[in-house]
Formats: sequence, C-alpha cells, structure tokens
Amino acid sequence: MEKFNQIIQGTTPVLVDFSAEWCGPCKMMAPILKQVKEQLGTRVRILKIDVDRNQELAMRYQVRNVPTLMIFQHGEKKWSGSGVMQADQLASVIQRAANLS
Repeated sequence: MEKFNQIIQGTTPVLVDFSAEWCGPCKMMAPILKQVKEQLGTRVRILKIDVDRNQELAMRYQVRNVPTLMIFQHGEKKWSGSGVMQADQLASVIQRAANLS
C-alpha cells in the first residue's frame, strides 16, 4: 500500500488497472494497455492491481467492477472508468486527464 501511494504521488500520470485473474474482459485489456504504453511511452506509467490480492486498495477506491481504470497524478485521482476501452480512446483520456500534449 505504501509503495502504491508513493507511485501515484509523482508528476508522471499513472494509469491503474484494477483487475482480476478470473475476469475475461480484464484479460482483453492486456494488449490494449500494451498499445497505450507504446503510444505514450514514458509519459505514462501503467500499474496493474489484482483486486483479489489487494482488497484493501480496491475498497479504498470503491472498485465495484473489473476492469476499473483510474488515472492518478500528484496523488490525486484525475479520472475513473469501468470496462474495456480501445487503446486510442484510453490514450486520449490519459492525455486529457493529465494535460499531456
């Protein structure tokens, strides 16, 4: 938990993927997140959190569905959404939420 708090404090936006191993749509997100990372490179950090292994964190951020995606920057939640998103759409959301150009 402490490491998570340190990671989201940075100036680089952090896309957190709250997911579960048993979740089909969560598995669909893996190649999409890879595409987003390829598009944005070092301008974004992507963190995958297994809600079954990190229940305290999932409860803290009120994760009710998986996959749930959240964007953090400077320790502040900038955006949140649930479900599978396409790479271009997700990259655009990250850029807007974190004021990247």
